Amino acid sequence: MVCVGGGPAGLYFAILAKRSDPAHDVIVLERNGPGDTYGFGVVFSDATLEELAAADPESHEAITRSFHHWDDIDIHYRGQRLRSTGHGFSGLARTALLDILESRARDLGVELRHGVDVESGEAWAGADLVLAADGVNSGVRDRHADAFGPRIDLRPNRFVWLGTTKPFPAFTFYFRETEHGLWRVHAYQYRPESADEEDEEDEQAVSTFIVEATEATWRAAGMDSASEEETVRFLEEIFREELDSKRRSHRLIANRSIWRAFPTVRNRSWRHGNIVLVGDAAHSAHFSIGSGTRLAMIDAISLHESLLAHDLAVAPALEAYETARRPEVESVQRAAQASLEWFEGTERFLDTEPVQFAFNLITRSLRITHSNLALRDPEFTARVDRWFADRAVADAADAATGAGEAPPGSVGSDAPPPPLLAPFRLRELELKNRVVVSAMCQYSAEDGTPDDWHLVNLGSRAIGGAGLVMSEMTDVSREGRISPGCTGMYAPAHVGAWKRIVDFVHRHSDAAIGMQLGHAGRKASTQLSWEGDNEPLDEGGWPIMAASPVPWFEHSPVPREMTRRDMDRVTAEFRRAAEMSEEAGFDLLEIHFAHGYLLASFISPLTNLREDEYGGDVDGRLRFPLEVLAAVRSAWPPEKPISVRISAVDWAEGGMTADGAIAVARRLNAAGVDIIDVSAGQTVPWQKPVYGRQYQTPFSDRIRHEAGIATMAVGNISSFMDVNTILAAGRADLCCLARAHLWNPYWTRHAAYASGAPIPWPPQYSSLDGYTPRFEWGY
Repeated sequence: MVCVGGGPAGLYFAILAKRSDPAHDVIVLERNGPGDTYGFGVVFSDATLEELAAADPESHEAITRSFHHWDDIDIHYRGQRLRSTGHGFSGLARTALLDILESRARDLGVELRHGVDVESGEAWAGADLVLAADGVNSGVRDRHADAFGPRIDLRPNRFVWLGTTKPFPAFTFYFRETEHGLWRVHAYQYRPESADEEDEEDEQAVSTFIVEATEATWRAAGMDSASEEETVRFLEEIFREELDSKRRSHRLIANRSIWRAFPTVRNRSWRHGNIVLVGDAAHSAHFSIGSGTRLAMIDAISLHESLLAHDLAVAPALEAYETARRPEVESVQRAAQASLEWFEGTERFLDTEPVQFAFNLITRSLRITHSNLALRDPEFTARVDRWFADRAVADAADAATGAGEAPPGSVGSDAPPPPLLAPFRLRELELKNRVVVSAMCQYSAEDGTPDDWHLVNLGSRAIGGAGLVMSEMTDVSREGRISPGCTGMYAPAHVGAWKRIVDFVHRHSDAAIGMQLGHAGRKASTQLSWEGDNEPLDEGGWPIMAASPVPWFEHSPVPREMTRRDMDRVTAEFRRAAEMSEEAGFDLLEIHFAHGYLLASFISPLTNLREDEYGGDVDGRLRFPLEVLAAVRSAWPPEKPISVRISAVDWAEGGMTADGAIAVARRLNAAGVDIIDVSAGQTVPWQKPVYGRQYQTPFSDRIRHEAGIATMAVGNISSFMDVNTILAAGRADLCCLARAHLWNPYWTRHAAYASGAPIPWPPQYSSLDGYTPRFEWGY
């Protein structure tokens, strides 16, 4: 077995392989000489150390004798230090870790060769197994690039890795604004201070000090042309206050400390013949979550276990290794991606209050949630909840009276409710909580008329405790329906049918109810969802229209390009539907600008190919949707709010991007929209969504902060801990749940119960008083 690369992945695998069978011939090849390394500290969580203890107790014991342990995170922002505890990390010098692993490997009989040229492949010729553990710039991987399919994404921010003699009592973040822009610092101690104050050498380089900035800030400060020495002098001046301590003024230390752009490494495959990629050669995770070394060493454990499970049969072992390990790595990479994007866009959060800023930072990767943090640090989480609840009351008062202070009825000294139960005000509509039943088509209407199914469907979810219940997409004309089973608001009978549902919701619950109006456009005249999603009707279809003659599928009908006369008619239909919705008693109106339907087909450059004033740039593409919005706003009571649902991105090349969505949101804000329902995709069938937990929430986050408008987040939000986290961090004002509410109409009540703040049941269910559930909610 040959490990190309003498970093943590290669050395640790060598240790495990030799430990399990001393007869193995294990060789580690390293291009650098002994002790010729760079970097300062590495970080392990308590959970990672437990994994290492189980794999090789001897090296684990040596690591624990050398590390510096801490439980706290300190966030320095706006002159405040905000501390959260209960996190459990250890820092260790990278050189110390490599020394420990090399020593352990030698003791076991591993052959270590330094200063070896591994570019030709002759160094490992004849090996049964070759580990490419040679880092981000792996020569082995690049030599077989056709097989591995590497993709390296250089991130826009710049960072420099430094050391400092200042010891930090916690994992520390600094945010310093200068004339050039914002500088972020990630700092942690990795070696305890010497008890001997005379031993200056033993006191040096006890901490890692990483400085990060946007490229614009980096260039404005002249760091793009700075030498290592100039970088150190410049940053010591900026962070003079942070580097000082009661005992001394500390300095920064360089060790190959050049400014870099972080490379996110992914590969199509991790194996080729008897070669397998491990560690940074296979994948990288941003330093802000401190998982690079951990990933590398767990790779080694997983690969070794797979080889043992397959009796050292290399081909099936490598396949099993990648199959089992890849999902775990990709989960970490998604968390790392969320974290690095947070630091890439920190500027957008600089107007948030310190406690929310700190909570947002701590939960940025989604691996720590509101509930998880409450277990780690209940005092800090209660502080966040109290701030959020008081702010919600104050904001509601501000919206109602113009005052900016919390009125009587503020949370006060009582235990604050979880964020999902905080009220929210839009114009004169006050929602009792922040949970929304997302609009979900039921395909069960007759000529647009909702019936008992819709009454039970929406009514039960209103009784279930949600603050706002949305109708399904309800079409403004018969021709605008997605399918023959879609609801409408175009015939006189529709008003009474909808009013029956609205009255039930108002009479039997505290929920508000919103009407979502839309026109299917090129996605109209299709089968019921369960018969064939977006498939054209076999018979009984009707003519369709869109911004441009672009069909959904190649076999779908080609829509006609809308004329000015068509636009006038559709605008009048939306205005009429808004008036009918008011007559039916709805509390909020939402217009559907998303998912490739009629108005969305104007917004996306993939579906708007027009060459008139309704095409071209974003202003042209928005012209007709904004005309519809203006007509609806004029017909809808001024005291009632209007929402717009948008597709923030199309998940397809040449389509809408997050930056484009912010431009759209700013125009909607200026046009009088009160809140934006931020969805994504469904514009073209060849979309390539990047799915994951809360995968659309980042778009809501950006729009809320950069466009300055309230947002609803939607998309794979299912747990109450997710909802509380999104809200408390300021990533959205409301959270929409779809399938979670189909699964459990009483989701909000159960979430409130699990949060320790149960919602009173309606009198018809008074027998539930004192009832204790006998199962885990799982919310």
